[in-house]
Formats: sequence, C-alpha cells, structure tokens
Amino acid sequence: MRNSNEDGERDFSIELDSNQHLTRFSTATNSAHSGVLIEGTLGKLQHALFVEPEILEVKGSCGVLRLNLRVSEIAVKDSANKRNGGE
Repeated sequence: MRNSNEDGERDFSIELDSNQHLTRFSTATNSAHSGVLIEGTLGKLQHALFVEPEILEVKGSCGVLRLNLRVSEIAVKDSANKRNGGE
C-alpha cells in the first residue's frame, strides 16, 4: 500500500491470518498459502459515515468499504497513547 497519497485517493489493505475468516471471496487466481491479503484503492473519498449504528461506510469513486464498528470503539491515536501512559 502506498504511504503517500498526493492524488487524494484512499487506499485500503485487509490482511487475514487465514482464508477461513472470509465469508465470501472471488478471484481468478488462488494462492497456495492460507493467508489472505487484499489491497486496492477506493478512489477519491466521497464520504465516510455511519450508515447504521454499527456500520461504518467509506465510499470512494471506485468502490465502497463497509465495516462493522461502533463509534465508541474508535480511538484517536494521540488520545489512546495518553490513556495508556504514552507521550
């Protein structure tokens, strides 16, 4: 995944220890190892919002990423560091 994204596009990366954690997956090629890595771009960000109380939707010009997540489970890195005794 690219570190710098000067064109405004939003990249994503999903890494799973085993393909047993997938509920649905389609591809033209199949790897011999059991891990799964999916990388791509959602394109330019159109919106990121909770479309249901526990569904975060990140919509880009090239696709949509939905994640089962609660607002209360999101931590800002600086705040999390302070709570855990960090700088």
